[in-house]
Amino acid sequence: MSAAPTPGTADTSPGLPAVPQDAFFPLRLTYDGPLAVLTMDSPPANTFDAAMWRGWAQAMRWLTEHPPRALLVRAGGRIVSAGVDVQVFADLDPDTAEEFWHGQLRITQALEKLPCPTVFAAHSLTLTAAFELALACDLIVATASARFGLVERKVGFTPSMGGTQRLAERAGPGRARELVMTGDLYRGATLADWGVVNALFKPATFHADAHAYALRLANGPTVAHSATKQVVRAYLDGGVEAADGLLPAVAGRVARSSDHARAVAAFLADGPEHATTYAGE
Repeated sequence: MSAAPTPGTADTSPGLPAVPQDAFFPLRLTYDGPLAVLTMDSPPANTFDAAMWRGWAQAMRWLTEHPPRALLVRAGGRIVSAGVDVQVFADLDPDTAEEFWHGQLRITQALEKLPCPTVFAAHSLTLTAAFELALACDLIVATASARFGLVERKVGFTPSMGGTQRLAERAGPGRARELVMTGDLYRGATLADWGVVNALFKPATFHADAHAYALRLANGPTVAHSATKQVVRAYLDGGVEAADGLLPAVAGRVARSSDHARAVAAFLADGPEHATTYAGE
């Protein structure tokens, strides 16, 4: 059974066109003000089959064209995802495998390139493709008991939506090799110790806590958040020197934002605990 939608959500956000009904089936895209919420809703296991991948591709096109101020990725149901439908491997012609996986990797890359903060919420079992998409998000929140795995070794395969390298980016190459080569499952608490999971929430309030965590980012200084993503990406791609080379221009753009100007004025008037409402511009 799917989890109920988060109270306060709607089919659109101010300033954005209405979301086409069932456009991303079996995913649902809703909004809570500036926060977009993308929910995988394909019971009982949110398996990655042709329909799930098609829904993800369509959702990423929409969000790329209409970026929100933050995105929360979550799942309805008892588990987040059982991963790739094994029938996909059985049906895939080896001669077309490179093209097929190139297409799925583009979904990961599109999610990663969104200019807004992105949060993946994992309340339970999160395998293969779903875990790889989680690793493309800026932040991952989970329950301590949630289980994560890149278990492609069970079908003699390797993760092909970018999970291995993104895990290495977060936890180091040794940990990435361990997780992928063993195919073992790892708890959210363990991955928090590794620096892969950013925050742990209690199961009883997990969905509300994850929503509040993402909504706080959505209500923040959007231009500054986008700048932070650009600087971190430059560092990951080219080290400190590359990030330094990008930073002055990025800082210049943030300095021209109205949110920055109003926050500075509020800080001078009311101190560091000022209650500025950021408009995302």
